[in-house]
Amino acid sequence: MSAKKATKTDCDIITPFRVANGKRFRLKSIKPGFAKGLDQKDEKEVRKILAQSVQQISELQEKLHTTGKFGILLIFQGMDTSGKDGAIKHVMSGINPQGCQTFSFKAPSAEELTHDPLWRCTINLPGRGKVAIFNRSYYEETLVVRVHPELLQKQGLPEISDDIWEERFEDFRSFERYLRRSGIIVCKFFLHVSKNEQKKRLLDRLNTPEKTWKFSAADLKERKFWDDYQKAYEDMIRNTATKNAPWYVIPANKRWFARAVVASVVVDAMKKLDLKHPTVDKLRKKELAAARKALLSEQS
Repeated sequence: MSAKKATKTDCDIITPFRVANGKRFRLKSIKPGFAKGLDQKDEKEVRKILAQSVQQISELQEKLHTTGKFGILLIFQGMDTSGKDGAIKHVMSGINPQGCQTFSFKAPSAEELTHDPLWRCTINLPGRGKVAIFNRSYYEETLVVRVHPELLQKQGLPEISDDIWEERFEDFRSFERYLRRSGIIVCKFFLHVSKNEQKKRLLDRLNTPEKTWKFSAADLKERKFWDDYQKAYEDMIRNTATKNAPWYVIPANKRWFARAVVASVVVDAMKKLDLKHPTVDKLRKKELAAARKALLSEQS
């Protein structure tokens, strides 16, 4: 993918990062700092794509609501500091909050551990006409739990199979196939940040008083498992990227580039639904005409 192509259209900017069949996927095939190849002119064009996409998302959301046939589920995964919060904030800035909810999934509570791994996400799925955003998701069950397998012991499973990860991948593929058949469109994003860029962002949090609240000692603890997480992410994508629920592995070292790609993916997914406002039948037209006549006949 050349820098010139990356800034032409929404499709140009998202296609290189779409993984619909993960069998041969390798995480190293996508460079976290890809946007470094773009010059200032390209950056301006990509930022323009972001602004246009945000406006389109706002317009398409209204049609999504009035059509009432589909729900949109956006899943964000990535290492700490990869930019999940910022992407959600900027990409969804023009959306009507009445039709959108965001859920952050951290370590499961005692109650959540008494349920199956999908339960806490399932109860927060979007209804038809709605958008739901998952900041982390059920995929943590194949990421943090895989890197720290001792967490499996806390889940109270009747049996822990030797094929536990393959079984969970199968469950998630089946779950997403079920969602698609039920009208829930799933868009999955992995914000791919480099280890050096994470270090810079962690130091920025420590050195900037307004950002210190973002820093957690857990960030440093998990950073020690960087290589383990990279392997887990690659295996997750290889096993759960499908035609109906692809992964978008997005270079995230440059926030403006990552946000533009995310926004373009959302626009592309919504456009494919061919959303339209409901048509007005003859009876409804008569009702509207009568209402219009009644209002105009009122004495001011």
